[in-house]
Amino acid sequence: MRGQDRFRMKTRILLALIGAGAVFTISTALAQMGAELRGDVPFTESAPADPLPKWTVDDIRKMRAYPDQPPVIPHSIEGYQLSVNSNRCLSCHKRELTEGSGAPMISVTHYITREGQMLADVSPRRYFCTACHVPQATAAPPVKNTFRDMSEMGVEHAGDK
Repeated sequence: MRGQDRFRMKTRILLALIGAGAVFTISTALAQMGAELRGDVPFTESAPADPLPKWTVDDIRKMRAYPDQPPVIPHSIEGYQLSVNSNRCLSCHKRELTEGSGAPMISVTHYITREGQMLADVSPRRYFCTACHVPQATAAPPVKNTFRDMSEMGVEHAGDK
């Protein structure tokens, strides 16, 4: 019996040390991330806000960085109302209205329910456009982006040989 008690005690001490090490490591990593985002301002002080970014409003469609990336919005959406009762995006991008507006039609995937049923109108799960689509701004990213396109990594397209 005494041997089992010692084993349980050693196990508890070991688990407590591992837990303390994990807490220390996580808190250190969070502090470093916060310092990277905040710059030289200590966390006890308020940092001045950066100026608001300028929205890209050239109406030129941007190339997507990866397959299935939602396209960015190439125009200003300031003042657009997106609520349960109205969606200003659909006044140009809905299938029936694209001929008159000249805007690209929203993807047919936006008319499909979770169960795969095709609808006559936009699916409720795809109704709030800015959940996936964002306007493009001329702003520096808060954290360095290390994304590399596959073509930059030496991957060739099928049929290039």
